Amino acid sequence: MNQRTLAFAGLRLTATRSLRTSCTTLAKKNPYTDTLLLPKTPFPLRANAATREHLFRDRCTKELYPWQLENNPKDLFILHDGPPYANGDVHLGHALNKILKDIINRYKMLQGHKVWYRPGWDCHGLPIELKALEAIRQKGSELSATEIRQLARKRALSEIEKQKKSFKSWSVMGDWNKPYRTLDKDYEIRQLRVFREMMKRGYIYRQLKPVYWSPSSKSALAEAELEYNDKHVSRSIHVRFPVAELPAAFKEKHQLNGPVYAVIWTTTPWTLPANKAVAVHPELTYSIVRVRNNQNNEESQYIIGKDRLEAFSTEINAEIIETVVDEIQGKDLVGTTYTHPLWNTPMSIIGGDHVTAESGTGLVHTAPGHGMEDYEACQSLGIDPFSPVDDEGRFTHEAGPELEGMVAFDEGTDAIIKALTDASVLVHECEYVHKYPYDWRTKKPVMLRSTAQWFANVEDLQKNAVRALQTVRMVPDVSLRRLEQFTVSRKEWCISRQRSWGVPIPALYDTESGEALLTDTSVEHIIRVFEDRGIDAWWEEKDDSVFVAPEYRNTGKQYRRGYDTMDVWFDSGTSWTMIESRGEDRPLADVYLEGSDQHRGWFQSSLLTSIAVTGKQPYGTLITHGFTLDEEGRKMSKSIGNTIAPSVITHGDDKNKKLFPAYGTDVLRMWVANCEYTKDIAVGPSIIAQVSDIIRKIRTTARFLLGNLHDFSYNDCVPYDQLKETDRYMLHELFEFGERVTNAYDNFAFNRATHHIQHFTTNNLSAFYFDVVKDRLYNNKNDALSRRTAQTVLYHVLRAYTASIAPVACHTAEEIYESYRSITPHPESSVFKQGWLPLESTWHQKPLESKWAVLKQLKSEVNQVLEVARQEKVLRSSQEADVDILVDPKSTVGEMIHTMDSEELASFFLTSRVKLHEHAGTAVSSVYERDTQLGTDQTACKIVARPSTQHKCPRCWNYHADAADTLCSRCANVLNVASA
Repeated sequence: MNQRTLAFAGLRLTATRSLRTSCTTLAKKNPYTDTLLLPKTPFPLRANAATREHLFRDRCTKELYPWQLENNPKDLFILHDGPPYANGDVHLGHALNKILKDIINRYKMLQGHKVWYRPGWDCHGLPIELKALEAIRQKGSELSATEIRQLARKRALSEIEKQKKSFKSWSVMGDWNKPYRTLDKDYEIRQLRVFREMMKRGYIYRQLKPVYWSPSSKSALAEAELEYNDKHVSRSIHVRFPVAELPAAFKEKHQLNGPVYAVIWTTTPWTLPANKAVAVHPELTYSIVRVRNNQNNEESQYIIGKDRLEAFSTEINAEIIETVVDEIQGKDLVGTTYTHPLWNTPMSIIGGDHVTAESGTGLVHTAPGHGMEDYEACQSLGIDPFSPVDDEGRFTHEAGPELEGMVAFDEGTDAIIKALTDASVLVHECEYVHKYPYDWRTKKPVMLRSTAQWFANVEDLQKNAVRALQTVRMVPDVSLRRLEQFTVSRKEWCISRQRSWGVPIPALYDTESGEALLTDTSVEHIIRVFEDRGIDAWWEEKDDSVFVAPEYRNTGKQYRRGYDTMDVWFDSGTSWTMIESRGEDRPLADVYLEGSDQHRGWFQSSLLTSIAVTGKQPYGTLITHGFTLDEEGRKMSKSIGNTIAPSVITHGDDKNKKLFPAYGTDVLRMWVANCEYTKDIAVGPSIIAQVSDIIRKIRTTARFLLGNLHDFSYNDCVPYDQLKETDRYMLHELFEFGERVTNAYDNFAFNRATHHIQHFTTNNLSAFYFDVVKDRLYNNKNDALSRRTAQTVLYHVLRAYTASIAPVACHTAEEIYESYRSITPHPESSVFKQGWLPLESTWHQKPLESKWAVLKQLKSEVNQVLEVARQEKVLRSSQEADVDILVDPKSTVGEMIHTMDSEELASFFLTSRVKLHEHAGTAVSSVYERDTQLGTDQTACKIVARPSTQHKCPRCWNYHADAADTLCSRCANVLNVASA
């Protein structure tokens, strides 16, 4: 802060203190106190929000939502709610999400749109099923599927009611009586019809191939259900596979002493029983090196990628590479046979473009039942996937009697490594820390396991999906690239789950061949059964034939139901079906808004299912927010103990009221609006205290506005052309403020909107206009034109100011409106029925902006002169000073200044008098003076200041009286008495 700013700030602070002291003294002793028009309002400075907000809640939520749908004139605005999971207590992430949505809806509603917001819940899936079972302390195997579903439904509905209560307590406006829930029959039928349409268009298929499998959940998972642990520890091993037969051309050139081994490296030893091949890259060069074992002096030959030799020799301490025998291309190794190290069966080396020389040995252990790249490399060669692991992650009998029943990740791995050691094929073992996928619900490792699953072929949808995203408005812009990448990288989507609590995949299976029956006729018949009897019939009905369409009943085949359920992302991803179409030229929803994790989840599943069925994206604007962090930037976690429940902010912490008093909902909402939500957001006691201060300043500002309009009505408004120039300039600033705030809300930049509100509060109102007009408001006659002009501006400011904060601090806005609605032309029951900022284009006067920029510069220069006088104790406050301004009126700057009324300038400078002179060289008696330059053209100007020759008026405290202890002429006129 420079010296000029400091001087101005110090002088303003002194003047403010002086005014406060004066008001206090006046209230105690001054006989003229009762003659002053001091502010009067019942609007309290303290909100007592936790106990008073409920007085205003219904009018801006329950009563308002149906009203605006009936009465607002503009077209429908749809913000489609991404369904929160119906399990667990609400947290600050919920508050961030729901309040952001509500701010958007309230702003659109204030602009006159009919807002459609139907809250939703995602109700199926494993966590709810496990919580339901946990509540009765039973395992799922002890209950029937029907019993599990009944318990899970009850649990989900209970959680919904708890979450709904919290969401409504934050004054989130919506159709709470008719939320959509993925467990409702209507929703499930819609979902099944989307499945049917995708099936008819060839997007649904069943295949035996590797999928992410969670042994802890006993279910297949989609990529969106994974989280990655960067510190996972695997047992890394190098294994040598005995080569049975080298290529003939190589044998003709070399006489090798001892056996030859193909050396592989893997971090999943448990997959070795499923080994079907070793893959090499056809274009890579491989070295055959002679090695000697120091322990037994055995000599043998290893095949290793040429570019991996150095890394291999560093990692393998037990072996010493003596010499490189020869080099061979990968394509010449293809067809070489080797012996499986555990089964002693012959296998082949195959070619694979996925093999690289970036890690390992350049030769890849290939288990098509446990790896997608392995599967693709083997598929064209007719090598079937083999996965001797069951749903619980235990080895089956196919893995051999020594391994059967063992957990693959644990004792199974131990047993395999021991068997490799006993067979003298284990080259090296060590711990390897790396990134590994975990089940996001159970927080335990997953495996790739080949099982027969249902898939959605999204590869065919990608091009249209990415093209459709180009027409979507993204907030922030980088979301487009992120969503594109996730969409393009996804080739397929495993949509089947092995759970009881969900929507069934409507497939029947031939009881003899196991072949699936999934046709349009069959699926439509099953859907009609569900429409008649409900989804639960799939588990409750004893007779499979009920679900067999008539045309398949007499074919000689018997069918049984399959009990796979749909991925919950398919559940929630079809929620766009709950929105009625508004025509081909508009997306179903105007806005989707969720956390950044939904680029892999709901944003993508909604996009893919909508593109598949409707051919277009379901959203026009996609908004992404970050996650909540503590004040140290750490992710909030129960294990760390750094979480804050939203109720602690709104209702206080009973254990520590000093740290967290009851701030109320508007402080929580202001925190949401005031943060940069597109990034991760910090929150903690000090941040919430700062946000509380914003609300306090808003209330202080509103209280001043209301207090000075206690005797004013809209009928008292003064026409624009009769306003003082200060008033017109204030209206110009109000117009500019309105445009900035509107632009911020339009661009979903709510933190910019709140910053504009704070800046306008502090700089335009408190530090400028309020100071300038106090004298007019307090000391003139109640119906004096100069007082009414100030009140006219305050009235316009109050209405716009209240509307600007309403989308965020809805309770505060309602309380403010409650205090002034009687003076408006058309009082309503809610501020939200008044519309957006009431601004008039005539207020927008750009020339005033240039002029007042010069006047503000001049005031800063005047303050520096006055500050010197104050420091030398010649003046106690600026009100004691007379000021002369000497500037050429023919200059651009001088013309601006000379058109100002001297009394208006005195009010602006907060001085006793101001006198304008036409020439900088005019002789003026002075005590303090300053030569300066103003404006961009550096016009010369002299400022002269001295103590006023007049006396302090005991009523208005201005130095306008002709004698001590007598009224000035203005106050005498107000009181209708003779002045001295």
